[in-house]
Amino acid sequence: MKEQTLKTQNEVTWTLICSVFSSVLGSVQVGFHTGNINSPQMIIEAFFNVTWMLRYGERMSPHMLTLLWSLTVSILALGATISSFFVAMLANHFGRRKSILMINLFSLFAVVLMSASKMANYIELLIVGRFVMGLFCGLAMTLIPLYIQEVAPTHLRGAFSTMNQLSYAMGIFIGQVVSLESVLGTDKWWPFMLTMSIVPAILQMLTLPFCPESPRYLFINCQREQEGVQELQRLRGTPDVWGEVGEMKEEAAQLLDAPEVTLCQLFTLPSYKRPIVITFVINCSTQLSGFNALINYSTKIFLGAGVPHAQLTTLGVGIVNILSIIMSVLLVEKTGRRTLLLIGQLTMAFCNILLVISVATMDLIGPYVFLIFASVLLGAALYTWFQVPETKGRTFKDVAAEFHQADPILMNNTNKLEPRQAPRGH
Repeated sequence: MKEQTLKTQNEVTWTLICSVFSSVLGSVQVGFHTGNINSPQMIIEAFFNVTWMLRYGERMSPHMLTLLWSLTVSILALGATISSFFVAMLANHFGRRKSILMINLFSLFAVVLMSASKMANYIELLIVGRFVMGLFCGLAMTLIPLYIQEVAPTHLRGAFSTMNQLSYAMGIFIGQVVSLESVLGTDKWWPFMLTMSIVPAILQMLTLPFCPESPRYLFINCQREQEGVQELQRLRGTPDVWGEVGEMKEEAAQLLDAPEVTLCQLFTLPSYKRPIVITFVINCSTQLSGFNALINYSTKIFLGAGVPHAQLTTLGVGIVNILSIIMSVLLVEKTGRRTLLLIGQLTMAFCNILLVISVATMDLIGPYVFLIFASVLLGAALYTWFQVPETKGRTFKDVAAEFHQADPILMNNTNKLEPRQAPRGH
C-alpha cells in the first residue's frame, strides 16, 4: 500500500507539465536574445555607421565601432548581473509564479526600445534595450529554475530542471534561425526580428496564472498550509500528499528554530561557506566556459578561421547545444548531476584547447583567450570532483543537513535554542 501511495504521488501530471512548460517560456526569451545578435552583426554595425554619419558627419572609426558593438553584446550580461541581486527579495515577497509573470514587463519594454532604435536613428535605444532585456534575463534564469525545483517531485527534479536549460538552448537556436540574412536578419527587417520574443512572453502571461504556486513557498515563506496542500494536490493529481507535506512542515520548523546568521558568518561558517563556494565555482565554470563567447561571436570567429557558410555553421552550434541538453535530460536521473557536470566541464575544456589550435585570428590576445576558458573549466572540474556533493534523489532538507553536519558551532547554537512554535495555516 505504501509503495502504491508513493507511486501515485510521484506520477507526472498534466498540471505539472503545463506549469513547467509555461514557466520555461521565459527561458526561451532569454535564449532568443542571446542567439539573435550574432549573425546580423555586420548589418547592425552598418546601422551604427549610418547613424554616426548623420549625427557627426563622418564615419565611425573601427576602434569606436568595435567598442560600441562589444558594449551592445555584453551589456545584456551587465543587466543580468545587476538584477540577480534582487531575485530573493522578489521571489519571497511576491511568490515564484507571480514574480515570473511580473518580470515580463522588462522583456516587453526592452523589445519596444530595441525595435525603435532604427526608426529613431538612436544607437542608444538598442544598447539600453539590451540592458533592460538583461535585467529580465538575470531574474528569469534564477526564478524559473527555483519554481521548477519546488513544484517537481524529488526523484524527477533533475530532469525537470534540465528543461529550463533545454528551453534556453531552443531560444538560442530560434534566435539564430530568424536572424539569418535569408529570414529576418536584413537591413530592413532586423528591428522586427528583435520583437519576436514577444510571442513567448504573451503566451506565458496567458497561461502561467492558471498554474499552481510553489507549495514550498506557501508553506515555508507564507505559512499558508491549507493553500499549500491544495496546490500540491493539483500538481500531484492526488489528495494523498501528506508525505511531502510532512517534509515541508519539518523544514519550516527547522528554519524557525535556526539562529540568525550575520554576513560575516555567512562566509565563514562551513555550513554556509561551502555551498556558497560551490555555487560560485559552478557558475564561474558556466559563464567563463567560452560558450557565451562562441554563441555571441561564432559567425565572426568562423569567418576569421576561413570556414565557409559561417552563419550555417553557427546554426550547427545551436543544434549540437540542443542535442547535448536532450542527452542530459535522459541521463541526469541515472548518472547524477555531479557526474554530468564533470563530463561537461572536461569536454568543454578540451574543446577550448581545440579552438586555440584552429582559430587563426582574434583581437587582443588572439585565440589564446580560449586557454583562459579551458583553465577555468579544468579548475572547476577538480573542485567538482573533490568538493561538490551529489544531489540525485535527495530532498532540500537532506542536502542542507549534509552541510550543517560540517559545522558543529551552528549545530550547538541551534541545540541551545528553545523550540519555537511551528507555523500554522491561515
